Amino acid sequence: MADQSIPEARTPETPLTGETALSGDVSESASLKEGISRRRLLGTAGATGLVLGAAGGAVGYAARPAEATPLTSLGADQVMFHGKHQPGILQGLQARGHVVAFDLAAGAGRKEAAALLRRWSETARRLMAGEAAQQDDTDVARDAGPSSLTITFGFGFSFFTRTGLEKQRPIALDPLPDFSSDQLDKARSNGDLWVQIGADDALVAFHALRAIQKDAGQAAKVRWQMNGFNRSPGATAHPMTARNLMGQMDGTRNPKPTEADFDQRIFVPESGSKDPAWMANGSYAVVRRIRMLLDDWEQLSVKEQEDVIGRRKSDGAPLSGGAETAEMDLEKVDRAGNLIVPLNAHSRITRPDQNGGAAMLRRPFSYHDGIDADGVPDAGLLFICWQADPLRGFVTVQRKLDRGDALSKYIRHEASGLFAVPGGATEGEYVGQGLLEG
Repeated sequence: MADQSIPEARTPETPLTGETALSGDVSESASLKEGISRRRLLGTAGATGLVLGAAGGAVGYAARPAEATPLTSLGADQVMFHGKHQPGILQGLQARGHVVAFDLAAGAGRKEAAALLRRWSETARRLMAGEAAQQDDTDVARDAGPSSLTITFGFGFSFFTRTGLEKQRPIALDPLPDFSSDQLDKARSNGDLWVQIGADDALVAFHALRAIQKDAGQAAKVRWQMNGFNRSPGATAHPMTARNLMGQMDGTRNPKPTEADFDQRIFVPESGSKDPAWMANGSYAVVRRIRMLLDDWEQLSVKEQEDVIGRRKSDGAPLSGGAETAEMDLEKVDRAGNLIVPLNAHSRITRPDQNGGAAMLRRPFSYHDGIDADGVPDAGLLFICWQADPLRGFVTVQRKLDRGDALSKYIRHEASGLFAVPGGATEGEYVGQGLLEG
């Protein structure tokens, strides 16, 4: 992970990326960018603001009122399907999420893939608008509004071989290198196709997951699927940076759309790029299932935990002093001459200025998949980060973490994937049409 931390649910919360790859810089208010979201007024909805977060390379933007939004109004929030970028990237952390990878069925190729993406895009458009699925709707979300539902689609390395489109495969999609801390389950990694689902209501999110699975039909089968969550919007008295399952504020240093080079670092440009034309306005998603060894972590004192991260647990402020968003003083020492922020502190190692400017927009989910017979929780982070170039973003930071991050002793990377996520679809088009019909 990285001091671009682990973000949280959409309102006060944010997602994961550079500082505290399990931690992060609290955001500021800003006008919503194109394609982020639209609020359909219901009940007592108020003026919205833009909340950002950061982490070991993650960001989160939350469209929320200055005051906590009453839970009764959350169902009215709607994110637009059509736009410059796909939904599910610029929105803030959502309360419930599902990530699922599919492999094309034997014999299925480019034609079948195009038909599938056409079906998926229409289903996503309808569900995100609060409408029923076009066919065989399960009625799971009948009583709910859109609830900020987002559905995002991406292509894995193997997709291009299966469809005969190897010449259109981006160089940036080359497999991630091995890292010494990896203990990856290949059955829960990679895949031909990837879908990310997020919503502020669990039933709305599950409804979308089921609809996407049914739409796959005979064209593709599920390779792996994981469930995640964040704090519910309105659960805190005021917007604030999210906390991860270690209790740390996560998402403080996420990149912000107001930064001059934000688009350059997160999205593939429309021209002048080494990427194929069909990736214009798209991004690359790195997905990592990171298990937190909570029993070991919770044996540490608060002071020991803070030294591992480099930030105060209570409010996310750097150990060198100031408030959460204060600049970290990496040279500050105590009376004995020891660095206040340890050399191997997670937030020090993951800072963009310590990694050649490498930055990721982190938008993760926490997960908990039960407790084993010994009472050990299978819990942690579904780390999802976005960048224009994964080699300059995630790989750069993770290589440095691999060489001496204090946090690595308390986490384990158990699954991994890298996916090319094309730009958003315009009216009348489906996601990936430029690739599959180009």
